[in-house]
Amino acid sequence: MSIELVKKFAPYTDEVFKAESKTSLLTNSDFDWTGAHSVSVWKISTVPLQNYARNRSAADYSDPDSVASISRYGEIIDLDAQTEEMLLKNDRSFIFNVDRLDADETAGQLEAGKALTRELREVVVPEVDKYVYGVMVEKAGTVAEPANAVGWSAYTAIAKGNEALDDAEVPETDRVIVVTPATYRSLKECPDVYLDCDIAQEMRMKGVVAMIDGCAVVKVPAARLPKNFGFMIAHPSATVAPVKLEDYGTHTDTPLSSGTIVTGRICYDAFVLDNKKMGIYYQPLIESETGTTGE
Repeated sequence: MSIELVKKFAPYTDEVFKAESKTSLLTNSDFDWTGAHSVSVWKISTVPLQNYARNRSAADYSDPDSVASISRYGEIIDLDAQTEEMLLKNDRSFIFNVDRLDADETAGQLEAGKALTRELREVVVPEVDKYVYGVMVEKAGTVAEPANAVGWSAYTAIAKGNEALDDAEVPETDRVIVVTPATYRSLKECPDVYLDCDIAQEMRMKGVVAMIDGCAVVKVPAARLPKNFGFMIAHPSATVAPVKLEDYGTHTDTPLSSGTIVTGRICYDAFVLDNKKMGIYYQPLIESETGTTGE
């Protein structure tokens, strides 16, 4: 005699772990793209100081082409005024269908609203994050020599990075250090480093895990960062990360399917301002023979 045992499906979906975006601490949205596909900002030059000609004799005017015959303040120089254009390049979209019977026969687990949230968390946010971090690394004002991932002193390298930002006169406040979990582990294992982990709840919600030398430390999954990433120190004024359009919708009354069609479109980009690129310091690692970076 055969007995067919009951198979029970629990009303539960095994969701994939995905970290929240933390780029808001590293970037800014100071410019408005409303009504435009690109924004241009000005770059204005300065002039060097000259010696003021307080006292003059008749001999100073003997040469008609002499600067002295024109101005006591020195040679008159025109300022340069140039622009840098920020043109949005990424116009991305998705579409999928949730069949009406599928939604009914999966105990409500295959539901359009939940599916849209999942799409944003697992696909859209990671893509935007990876792109923004990639642009910041590519346009960093200072790229250090690659460090050996085995036995390196992450804190010493971070101190050198902050020194470089200090010399470039980057504001000391609001600096953020982006680290991989491996780099963060190296910092915690260093006996000479004090990690201030007493972080306010508001900052912890944004992804800050500690403070080092007045800089917020943000831990980002290695999968969202460029290959051989060690750490990056950034001031948020250096990078503009606009999202011009976020258009997501569920369409229940459509001749395209018997169910709900979910669509999404996002137009985004990231730009490192030329005069502020020194506000980004990047430390790459040397890839080991096993293809890892210090695991």
